[in-house]
Amino acid sequence: MAMNFEQARSNMVSQQVRTWDVLDSDVLDVLRELPREEFVPQKYRQLAYSDSMIPLDQGQAMLKPVVEGRLLQGLDLKPTDDVLEIGTGSGYFTACLASLCRRVTSVERYADLLKSAQGRLDDLDFSSVELIEADALSGWSATSRYDVIVLTGAVHALPDRMANWLKPGGRVCAIVGDSPNMHAMIATAQGKSLIRSQSMFETDIPYLIGGEPPVRFKF
Repeated sequence: MAMNFEQARSNMVSQQVRTWDVLDSDVLDVLRELPREEFVPQKYRQLAYSDSMIPLDQGQAMLKPVVEGRLLQGLDLKPTDDVLEIGTGSGYFTACLASLCRRVTSVERYADLLKSAQGRLDDLDFSSVELIEADALSGWSATSRYDVIVLTGAVHALPDRMANWLKPGGRVCAIVGDSPNMHAMIATAQGKSLIRSQSMFETDIPYLIGGEPPVRFKF
């Protein structure tokens, strides 16, 4: 029997996302309308709306829908915002961002993930997205300034150099800390530094490559 993805999507919003205090109507509308199943690897398609992370190639994963919803709500995006996403992954969160802002630039270190995400976004006519193959945590530097930066994997600590990629008063959304004690936070650019301005919720997700804590030697 074929899965009713439309019903599963509605259930995800009402039974998972809303119950995790995601009440922003614009965010809920995007999650209710965007076909998440189109971004999930074929062998996991039946799990597209489950309350779990979904494996991707290169050891990466799609975040749980509840985490995606809380991040989108915390970002409080405006239709005029230009957004930089670190970690394209499947392209689903990229599409969510693009549905809520003016333009998304998304940076992904793995060429195969980038190619797959580009195809999915093109199929759904997301013309306001630019994908870049690069390692945003090592070597790459933004040539434009953004209203918002969002990291789709965890980091031990936010790199202050990201402040240089933001417009005055711009903000970064990231999940920060040492697993399993991580928290989602918003930091605001002040000069060349990032100042934490809001903590949103606790969670535990995989680190971005290069965002792991330093190795601590035991004697």
